[in-house]
Amino acid sequence: MSKPLTDQELHNLAMNHVGEDLEERGFEFIAVNSKLKKHPQFVCIDKNKQYFFVIVRAVILPDNPNNYDVVWMESFKKHAREKDAKVLYAGVGIGNPNGEKLPIYLNEEYLLEYNGIQIVETNLN
Repeated sequence: MSKPLTDQELHNLAMNHVGEDLEERGFEFIAVNSKLKKHPQFVCIDKNKQYFFVIVRAVILPDNPNNYDVVWMESFKKHAREKDAKVLYAGVGIGNPNGEKLPIYLNEEYLLEYNGIQIVETNLN
């Protein structure tokens, strides 16, 4: 019998997709934190030695993976400014292809909605 993925396993699946995207974009990983609800998930630098804090959020489809908690993000942006880092957000939607009410199972096909990395502006308004 198939085993449904836990929240942590769904988060790890999303992180794998985002990590591959970051690698393809040429980022170098400084730190990786895969614990659920611990932010940022990735600390990276680009070729110009600019630091980036990457937030990864996994959601169950049909929820929109591109939406994030704006109020919480404001406090995180403040933290990034203090560390002279830029913030990137990567929302990943995951679903069961046989129905949105069904869980996602280990070692079975799944739907993926990933629109890439969003730059979150950290400048003060």
